[in-house]
Amino acid sequence: DKYSRFSHGKRTRMVAVLCFYTFLVPISSTAVFVAIPEVVAEYGSTPTVVNMSNALFFVFMALGPLLWGPLAQVVGRRPVLIASSVLVTAFSAGTAAAPNLAAYFVFRMLSAFQATAILVVGSVVIGDLYAPSNRGRAISAFLAGAFIAPAIAPILGGVAVTFSTWRAIFWVITILTAICAVLVVLIVEETSMPGTLAISHEKNVMQHVRKAFNPGLVVVSLFRYPSLSIAAVAVSAIIWNQYSMLAPIRYVINPRFGLTEPLQASLFFLPPASGCITGAFLGGWWSDYVATRQERKHGGRRVPEHRLKSSIWLMAIPLPGFTMLYGWALRHEVGGIPLVVVALFLQGFTQMLCLPGLNTYVVEAMQERGMSSIAVAGNYLARFMFAAAGTAACLPAIDSIGVGWFSTISGLFIVASAGLVLLLTVRGEKWRSA
Repeated sequence: DKYSRFSHGKRTRMVAVLCFYTFLVPISSTAVFVAIPEVVAEYGSTPTVVNMSNALFFVFMALGPLLWGPLAQVVGRRPVLIASSVLVTAFSAGTAAAPNLAAYFVFRMLSAFQATAILVVGSVVIGDLYAPSNRGRAISAFLAGAFIAPAIAPILGGVAVTFSTWRAIFWVITILTAICAVLVVLIVEETSMPGTLAISHEKNVMQHVRKAFNPGLVVVSLFRYPSLSIAAVAVSAIIWNQYSMLAPIRYVINPRFGLTEPLQASLFFLPPASGCITGAFLGGWWSDYVATRQERKHGGRRVPEHRLKSSIWLMAIPLPGFTMLYGWALRHEVGGIPLVVVALFLQGFTQMLCLPGLNTYVVEAMQERGMSSIAVAGNYLARFMFAAAGTAACLPAIDSIGVGWFSTISGLFIVASAGLVLLLTVRGEKWRSA
């Protein structure tokens, strides 16, 4: 049995390290949200320019999978994880010590490019280690940090800015990623099946290099297979919603409630973080439960599309509903702080119920073709492009049309993607076999 190659204890230790790594990556993306005014003051820039560094961070996170996905398919999971963790540590230190705005931008971009390796390759490692019957729970646990950290990180950033400087954020990240790099070297083993890596078949080393640096493989696969395209749109809609909601919190909520301190605004990141944490405990179980129930319903036959039914109705009604409730409560100044807090919590909770089914589907959809890392890389390419767009567009859009209408647009995007996922449950198996 290919899923019994590692003992339960060894699998648990490897997944624990990967979860720690996954939690650290998004901290760098959002911890600085509440520190933007301080970065602006130090470098003599403007909020719009500095906020663009956050948008570009996500652009480079989107570009990273073009390298890391194919590379993991060629040389293996372990070498990619080691290389990326060491590079993230080095470039985080560069960001912390950046002497000017140009250096700050460059090191932020370089950090982002390495950061997605764990998200892409880690998901594939989970697919290598766990059978479909409990894979959803494992992926949910693995990715929980990736969705909890963006909401928690601004709180940590607020503490750092209140009692120290914004540079402390990146020095802490540097220390933590260095610890993570050591743990990856000591604990994480190669999980790909023997003989499945391209390097085990090719004798010409340059052929490996050409394969590894073939970004077209990720992009073409994303558009060639409708199942991957639709899954990418669905996840991207949720990610757009998350980051376009988190990025402007200080600018939207401070004037509404008369807040003046960074730490005060950062506390509003607690409700979505709490929702994500709560949802993470249930999301993987819910995904596996629905997949198993559908398997029994179809006479013991399991297909990846069964799992998607755990996400559809949540994306069609509750998630967009809570998103719009948040926006219009702020727009019309109704319900005060309690209503905003409840809407943020429920939005984070529902999001984490939706994502495990979608994330696990991406791993499973191309597994029989030996293309899991390519499929996951394409999904992260799409989702972080939308994260970049949401981060860059939210402030100008809110200034132009207001937070209520902007939240409505985000909600309708999720509703439309739910319709596409419904289509995928009907046609997905046929598309994958074509």
